Amino acid sequence: MKKILIASMLLAAQLSWAQFTDINIIKEVQVKNKGVVVSAHPLASEAGAKILKMGGNAYDAVTATQYALAVVYPQAGNIGGGGFLVGVKNNGEKFTLDYRETAPKKASRDMYIDKKGKADTDLSQNGRLAVGIPGSVAGFFATLKYCKLPMEKIIQPAIDLAEKGFAITDKEAEMLNNQREKFQKHNKSSIIFVKGTPWKAGDLLIQKDLAETLKLIQKQGAKGFYEGKTADLLVAEMKRGNGIITLEDLKNYKVAERKALEFDYKGSNVVTMPLPSSGGVLLAQMLRMASFENLEKYQQNSTKAVQIMTEAERRAYADRAEYMGDPDFIQDKTSYLISDEYLKGRWKSFSFDKATPSAEVGKIIEQPKESMQTTHISVLDKDGNAASVTTTLNGYYGSKVLVSGAGFFLNNEMDDFSIKPGVPNMFGAVGGEANSIQPNKRMLSSMTPTIILKNGKPYMVVGTPGGTTIPTSVYQSIVNVVDFKLNANIAVNAPKFHHQWLPETITVENNFPESTISELKSKNYIIEKTKYIGKTEMIVLDENGSIHAVADGRGDDSVAVEQ
Repeated sequence: MKKILIASMLLAAQLSWAQFTDINIIKEVQVKNKGVVVSAHPLASEAGAKILKMGGNAYDAVTATQYALAVVYPQAGNIGGGGFLVGVKNNGEKFTLDYRETAPKKASRDMYIDKKGKADTDLSQNGRLAVGIPGSVAGFFATLKYCKLPMEKIIQPAIDLAEKGFAITDKEAEMLNNQREKFQKHNKSSIIFVKGTPWKAGDLLIQKDLAETLKLIQKQGAKGFYEGKTADLLVAEMKRGNGIITLEDLKNYKVAERKALEFDYKGSNVVTMPLPSSGGVLLAQMLRMASFENLEKYQQNSTKAVQIMTEAERRAYADRAEYMGDPDFIQDKTSYLISDEYLKGRWKSFSFDKATPSAEVGKIIEQPKESMQTTHISVLDKDGNAASVTTTLNGYYGSKVLVSGAGFFLNNEMDDFSIKPGVPNMFGAVGGEANSIQPNKRMLSSMTPTIILKNGKPYMVVGTPGGTTIPTSVYQSIVNVVDFKLNANIAVNAPKFHHQWLPETITVENNFPESTISELKSKNYIIEKTKYIGKTEMIVLDENGSIHAVADGRGDDSVAVEQ
């Protein structure tokens, strides 16, 4: 087994009583006949691997990992948010679980519009009114029918992490310190994430309230979250501000089991998330449009390759704004939008000579620049069951509101609706009536958990965080392996780029090839640099049964192996 061990922190002796003070970040493994878990935090990945060792399958492991992320990765891991799961069982059965948040019963189309008709994005992004009904815990219990172990065992690693505490890393300390003022602004009482002195690497984070909340779930099932003490605490938190979630909203939340979106790409079967994930539809559109130009002829991140991929992104994201939303509330046009007939028509205006102006595919609206945070888990067990899960609070630490007495952050997912048609959300995505606010409606998402099959067997499990950059990062990761024949490590860590129709800009990572940037500028492309795009978690299984699992080098992401 190949291991790249990039960090091992043995902390001070006074912390030795705590169980979780050794943080081993493993970026890459190559194994056979073993289960693997890749997630945003080493302790969460290890929690999933521990469940595999106990006899659990991929669905046990991915659920345990999600619970653990709610403890060790509170900026995005959660029980106060929602997510999507794509699963492929070793018997060929494919399924998806949509535990996306929903709008409360009291939500209304114009709830974020002021008296002058202006959209107030602060209300949709911060504080209690920004919160959608959480779906994560319901999603974990919906996954249970595919699991082998009882929830009491699956949740235990997370309880241990919350109760006994864990040592935070440099990146975690930096994020907590950066959010200090927002935590204080949006919480009526003191919270454990704010302390007298700045956080530093090695500090122990113990979350007793969260441990008790998890124990209620362990003892009472989903009712331990959606009813009783925890529900009462959540609704009490709503009443401390302008929140509108009620006990009835919580009790009535339902997971949606949907038919996976499947399509062929160069002899492989891509299995991904349907609406209300825009990601799966965008992925199908982008891969198919890029295939019209025989993308494999070009070098990865060369000018022509980037042009092809960018123009596919431009056209797909324009469709996102006009057509996509909760399929229970709109006419689902997915089959038409991913058809060759439609996409060939879309592609007729493509030219290598210059950029296609975004005005030709939609109305130009100036876009804001905001941060983004989600998290992804890829799991493959030794029996060939695969799970790809993306979960989120939306922004960093969601609404910044911690449920007092329960210890978990609430999402700010209401911002993913079109709070006013034509007004961009925090990630710059424009939406229309298809994604307008309605009670009980799911907001459109960019999350793109994906599994690719060859000859009916898992070939790739992939996904990433990153707001509207998620579909393009998954798109590039797939193309890097399938078209450009790169190994999983290079495919994940190669410089990425992103375009989303509006704004006109192509965003590239700082280490993107300067020669390509220069040539793109000469063709009227506008380039903007950024530190990083996404944090992709990838597992590739070759025809010989060798598993290559890679955690993105852009963060503390880590691989764990069933031992």
